[in-house]
Amino acid sequence: MKSERSIFDEIDVDADRAADAEGLADLDAGRVISHEAMKAWLLSLGTANELPPPRPARS
Repeated sequence: MKSERSIFDEIDVDADRAADAEGLADLDAGRVISHEAMKAWLLSLGTANELPPPRPARS
């Protein structure tokens, strides 16, 4: 049986580099979400007191 191709079979090196550069620029600019904020939000999902998604800190 031949397996079907997935979107992960082909690697777009240029897109990977661009995504890495964008992420590093966000990190350098301080546009990050703390682990604590993300954890609190995730733990609230599906509860009566669901929190809004966290937003990156402003620096």
